[in-house]
Amino acid sequence: MIKQDDSLPLTSSHTRRSESAGYALLANRVVVRISGPGTDKFVQGQFTQHADEVTASQSLRAAACSPKGRTYCLTRLVRDQQDLLMDLDAGQANAIISHLKKYLMLFRGTTMETLPSARIVGLLGTSAAIAAAGEKAQSLTQAGQVLPTGSGALIRLEDTLQGTARYEWWQFDGTPSLPADLPERSIDDWNAASILAGVPWLTPESTDTYVPQMLNLQHLQGVHFKKGCYTGQEIIARMHFLGQLKKSLFRLGFVGTGTAPTTGTKLLSNGNSVGEVVNAVVTGDQQGEMLAVIRHDAQHGPLVLEGDENVQLELKDLPYPVPERAPSLPTDT
Repeated sequence: MIKQDDSLPLTSSHTRRSESAGYALLANRVVVRISGPGTDKFVQGQFTQHADEVTASQSLRAAACSPKGRTYCLTRLVRDQQDLLMDLDAGQANAIISHLKKYLMLFRGTTMETLPSARIVGLLGTSAAIAAAGEKAQSLTQAGQVLPTGSGALIRLEDTLQGTARYEWWQFDGTPSLPADLPERSIDDWNAASILAGVPWLTPESTDTYVPQMLNLQHLQGVHFKKGCYTGQEIIARMHFLGQLKKSLFRLGFVGTGTAPTTGTKLLSNGNSVGEVVNAVVTGDQQGEMLAVIRHDAQHGPLVLEGDENVQLELKDLPYPVPERAPSLPTDT
């Protein structure tokens, strides 16, 4: 079992500073409320998660996909009485909502709208969660557990590999104050912690590119393989049940550049493209952390960034196992 620790690399001004717990205002995210009699049926038909399993005490990740099984939305589902809330990247929210409303039209009386007054606060370290939401925050010991906090919810996320506890504080209306002595952290700090937890996020460059399993979503409480049909389900289920996953999300460290590689930058092995960058953040002087989708058969070979072979890449551990990476064993049939 990984030891709990409130420390992780910090990225403010691209240099390390004292390691401590803190909060980050996730202003790049918006909260959307789905409300009405068709809420659960709509979500059930469009997302990889089972709506019945999103409860007042459990929040789960989910993806929305194209008919070809390619992910155009990564989100988290939160229950608020009979409604479901989800978070979207602010820059992509309008396009995603517009697309989903084409399906929502089938459910009379059901609406989907952004909550202008809502905000999400990222919390790093158990001490930050206690400072923000009280001692009851300690009751959240597993990813996905929820603690109601007045007009909001404190959600335990996946820990980083180093054991740093991560939380999201969803504030549905109003803006409850944060303790004055709780240090503010940057979005880069938060993103670095997400990478250390093996949790990806989509950008316009990676939208509609990956089946959820390529992003390890099945290991992040994000795919329910026993629910009914939903858009893209046939492709996703076939890849899972027939063992056809040939590439997945890896964590890497990079050294030799003060600029984070951009999403979509190709990774090469012996001159051949074997993957691409999904997310990257600079965490120190000429170094940083990266998540990349890489072919399983290339994971043990040399890897370089296309266009910048002087940058050194090193495969690093994730905080969860990915058994699909193991070579397939021959069968007797």
